[in-house]
Amino acid sequence: MTDITKNITKHYQSLIGSDLEKLHVPEWDMDVYYRRTYAFKDEAKIIELQTQGKIVEALVQSIITKARDKNGKALFQDAHKVTLMNEADPTVVTRVASTINNASMKLSQEEAIKELEPTQS
Repeated sequence: MTDITKNITKHYQSLIGSDLEKLHVPEWDMDVYYRRTYAFKDEAKIIELQTQGKIVEALVQSIITKARDKNGKALFQDAHKVTLMNEADPTVVTRVASTINNASMKLSQEEAIKELEPTQS
């Protein structure tokens, strides 16, 4: 493995190996855990649905693909798609999907301060 790909995979592994983020969903009486990033293979179906203009289906698919329990095991399977699309509160589905999908954009207070500090030369 070249140094370039080694650094790329090291960075990715550090992201997926970090602690899971937690979202409490009181309406569903449960906690949903998720990672800060996902591989393109996991994102492919979601991106495909978005490009087809199936935004709601893409939101639901992102929950199915990315939502985890506290041990990192998938909470939902494809069979849950019908329930999430037809029998779940759209506001809650949107909030859960948005939180999961924007996880990589969240900065901790410490990270934000570090980014604001001028670099030393």
